[in-house]
Amino acid sequence: MKKALLVVSFGTSYHDTCEKNIVACERELAASCPDRDLFRAFTSGMIIRKLKARDGIETDTPLEALQKLADLGYDDVAVQSLHIINGDEYEKIAREVQSLRPLFKRLTLGTPLLSGHDDYVRLMEALTQQMPALNANEKVVFMGHGASHHAFAAYACLDHMMTAQRFPARVGAVESYPEVEVLIESMSREGVSAVHLMPLMLVAGDHAINDMASDEEDSWKTLFNAAGIPATPWLCGLGENPVVRAMFVDHLQQSLEAA
Repeated sequence: MKKALLVVSFGTSYHDTCEKNIVACERELAASCPDRDLFRAFTSGMIIRKLKARDGIETDTPLEALQKLADLGYDDVAVQSLHIINGDEYEKIAREVQSLRPLFKRLTLGTPLLSGHDDYVRLMEALTQQMPALNANEKVVFMGHGASHHAFAAYACLDHMMTAQRFPARVGAVESYPEVEVLIESMSREGVSAVHLMPLMLVAGDHAINDMASDEEDSWKTLFNAAGIPATPWLCGLGENPVVRAMFVDHLQQSLEAA
């Protein structure tokens, strides 16, 4: 059978960030199933349009990529999501995979990063490896994207587990709960003396650069500083973390074994 691996992420328009995070994940996923040809798709139409207009780079949506693979004669396709939560983006991929299933002999779909209890435990271990050395009363604050989808609860769950285990970090979200104001109030009461800001996102893109690390008046760095908690931003996506990459490989392999 002609076999393919399709790696699907939200995407990014920053080439260096793409290389450090998305390409790094793609490389390890491909190495875990060397009998498959590697292909890429992005779920963000905005990023796809920007790459085409600015750089002349064509990137498929998941639906386009799957249709092309069928046309090219691939009959066994493994799809792996690089999304963090099981939200709208992932559900759309799942629907599209289901709709095109008749075109293939085998079509599998690997789940996002946080898909089960063990994933949360393992992600905390992974984050330990990228966190800076902390002084007494310092913490790391991870910025998640957030979602209107009910899967936004994943961020609050991870934050709760960190607090319950006295893990020296908290989790907030740009577009849903826990809002940064909730974290600032809580950490002020605790007497946290300084924070380090890191994205809880595959890539350190616009949200990390502008909403987290910039000098804009509503950035997380500015808001923490204004509350008397000095904030140091770190621009590193989760795709740079080798344990996170290994988690995606495991999700891919689990989907192949279950099929």
